[in-house]
Amino acid sequence: MSRKLLFVTGTRADYGKLEPLAHAAQQAGFSIGFFITGMHMMRRYGETKLEVKRFPNAEFFEFVNQREGDALEFILSKTILGFSDFVHEHRPDLVLIHGDRVEALGASIVCAMKYIPSAHIEGGEVSGTIDESLRHCNTKLCATHFVSSEAARQRVLALGESPDSVYNIGSPELDTHARPSGVTMDEVRARYAIPFEDYGIAVFHPVTSEADTIGAQAQALFDRLAASGRHFVVIAPNNDPGTEDIFAVLDKLPKDRFRQIPSMRFAYFSELMRHASAMVGNSSAGVREAPFLGVPSLDVGTRQNLRATGPSITHAHAFDAGKIEQFLSAQWGLKFPTSAEFGDGQAAQRFVSALADPVFWRISGQKSFHDAH
Repeated sequence: MSRKLLFVTGTRADYGKLEPLAHAAQQAGFSIGFFITGMHMMRRYGETKLEVKRFPNAEFFEFVNQREGDALEFILSKTILGFSDFVHEHRPDLVLIHGDRVEALGASIVCAMKYIPSAHIEGGEVSGTIDESLRHCNTKLCATHFVSSEAARQRVLALGESPDSVYNIGSPELDTHARPSGVTMDEVRARYAIPFEDYGIAVFHPVTSEADTIGAQAQALFDRLAASGRHFVVIAPNNDPGTEDIFAVLDKLPKDRFRQIPSMRFAYFSELMRHASAMVGNSSAGVREAPFLGVPSLDVGTRQNLRATGPSITHAHAFDAGKIEQFLSAQWGLKFPTSAEFGDGQAAQRFVSALADPVFWRISGQKSFHDAH
């Protein structure tokens, strides 16, 4: 009987990273299931549970863990209760948990308390917001780790994890970007009603520690984008505190130059990025995927603080009008060499190789701090 892998997914972003791993594991003979919660269940953000449920021959379990406007700690408590009930009835052989969202933390807590084997995807990264603290909490709670860079691996080791439990596989979403998307730009434009030939992508998420000023930051940034005369495809922000202030800015943008989309299928988003003249905002896509594709990116504010550097990335504060204008003038449309800082597009292959090793399944559920020597 094949082992059962359960992937916990709460957003379009984490699913884009988990999907290549799930496909590779399924091809290797593992049974695949998805615990679908968070933003996936919300119509305002594209009801992206439908995208997850397109995955072939998998089991799907849905859980509504929030209503619009719920506080993060309330969402966390509901996730813990719901996921605990779920694993009481459906005990997987391994739970795969990504990143730093409260859904991930809830699942990590439950797995640790119930001694259910768990693996954390993309731990050991820095960002500069509460997300970083949550990510490090998941590292300490999960039994094994699949990180995306050597720097991340070293941070996980510094947190006291055993070297035998840490695998540097690269960032999984790059596997998708490293291959043909399977769709054309004409198909992307038709599906999402994008009328522009030359465009940038703008994604600006809330920063929970800056909720009081995030609306003003969004206003300053999008004022500069509007003044540039350029065209932008705008992907809606996530649902962290401050999202309403950002939506208030987005909803007033001129619709002839800004196409706002709740969410996109990952293959379509990949093709959109390949042909973009620039990426602007504070999404991790601007510091990971854009450099991998050679697309110039403007990283705005603190959300991705210290996460990545490179010749294709420009960092600026939202209120730094001069730097934003300079980027839009000088960097727009340039192409840079591919960056391999977060991997080479072979993460899924390395992931499956780790699962194929019998040693992987012998790691004790009772963790102990591993002192570096």
